[in-house]
Amino acid sequence: MILLTGFDPFGGDSDNPSWRVAQALEGQRIGGHIVVAAQLPTVFGASLAELARLVRLHQPAIVLCLGQAGGRAAISIERIGINIDDARIPDNAGAQPVDTAVVPAGPAAYFSSLPVKAMLRAVKHAGVPCEVSQTAGTFVCNHVLYGLLHLLAQHSALALTRGGFVHVPWLPAQGTPHLALRDMVRGVYEGLWAAALTGPDIRLAAGATH
Repeated sequence: MILLTGFDPFGGDSDNPSWRVAQALEGQRIGGHIVVAAQLPTVFGASLAELARLVRLHQPAIVLCLGQAGGRAAISIERIGINIDDARIPDNAGAQPVDTAVVPAGPAAYFSSLPVKAMLRAVKHAGVPCEVSQTAGTFVCNHVLYGLLHLLAQHSALALTRGGFVHVPWLPAQGTPHLALRDMVRGVYEGLWAAALTGPDIRLAAGATH
């Protein structure tokens, strides 16, 4: 199965498009896998604890976490998660870590184990704006991306599970730039098909964690 997560609203917003997209794709069959949607709290620590519980429960083939990135105009496929929490605003529990490690003594970074370039091509082919992003920021989205990839790297039982992260823009009601929900849903759907049918990017296949 495919585990697809989104976040609850944060930063004063009443909606979060990442969760709306995940909900819309719940139950879809993609590349022989059923999509299971789940919501993560926008909270350092608690988000990773919930994600780890879900991964261990479902033993998915693919984990794709979605997050909101206000200010971005396209679907952003994240290439790398870094081992740092440095929050510009508090999370939904009021925590605002500064220059702390996601995983103490963990590697500096992990590359996504999803085929980011194949996903990019698929989303663009569907007519949806898309880009490869070299930074997931240092808020809860990066916290989840790094934590997910660390979890997959550290547990042999999850050796066949691949994971990554995609940022989606605001909804039209949230501000500009934005993207219609139907376009986000179509883009993530096509990206998941590419992920299900394609192996990791060739140059990252060795799993280096520089």
